Amino acid sequence: MDFSRTVQVSVPIVHLSDRPVLRTAVGAMISPQETHETYLQLLVYVSEQLGMDQEFVQRKTYAKVNDLLGKGELDLAFICSGPYALGRESHGFELLVAPEVQGAPVYYSYLIVHQDSAYQALEDLRGASFAFTDAHSNTGRLVPEYWLALMGECPETFFRESIFTYSHDNSIQAVAQGLVDGAAVDSLIWDYYALKNPEHTSCTRIIKRSSPYGIPPIVVGNALSRELVEQIRTVFLNMHDDPHGAAILGELMIDRFVSADQAWYESIGDLQGHVDAVQGTGGS
Repeated sequence: MDFSRTVQVSVPIVHLSDRPVLRTAVGAMISPQETHETYLQLLVYVSEQLGMDQEFVQRKTYAKVNDLLGKGELDLAFICSGPYALGRESHGFELLVAPEVQGAPVYYSYLIVHQDSAYQALEDLRGASFAFTDAHSNTGRLVPEYWLALMGECPETFFRESIFTYSHDNSIQAVAQGLVDGAAVDSLIWDYYALKNPEHTSCTRIIKRSSPYGIPPIVVGNALSRELVEQIRTVFLNMHDDPHGAAILGELMIDRFVSADQAWYESIGDLQGHVDAVQGTGGS
């Protein structure tokens, strides 16, 4: 399985009028085909509520989506919490709203192994193979590196080998098929597949769950007018009260969208600081 063979797509909705276009993206938390199918209906809903056409963009890495936002080439994006917390100031995008799932705007990192393996803890994976998702992922890269840093370890010395899969569903699949011994994945995505399509999650087992972190938010670029930003925010915050909107949210296992707080993401910066400190001293 070649995880580097992910595609870049832009999917404009056919423009039947001179309406303005809302340019949107979803960070590659899940693979391109799944991302498109899952999120496009939500983004079309938002655009229609605003009287705008929709252009949906995907890129292989979290960093590429951040760059597009920073350059003003995107208006709105679902991004991972790590790229938000660590890239907000340099890219200048604004926190808009966040999804609430199972009653709270939080998520976790799951450390997973194959269902039939003997691994019971992270320590057991010493000398094993491991899958990270993206270099900028919180749950798929930073959290497991933080766990290792607490042990005075780093991936290069702890694991026999490690790979990047560029999406959480790819990491789940890699563990399920025995391509790697372990992986760290986004709890939202593992839970989604466990309910909707458990072909691969049923072959995996969670052996560690992280502390809660602020859930991946929706952000807007800095080129939008304040008026449009507030209109977009209102659409998201009221979506659960509209039967059509609520049905879309139900498919995504989202309760509703809520106003997001910058403080929810501060602990991610603390994780990165600890990892940098350990690796900077040559953490063995």
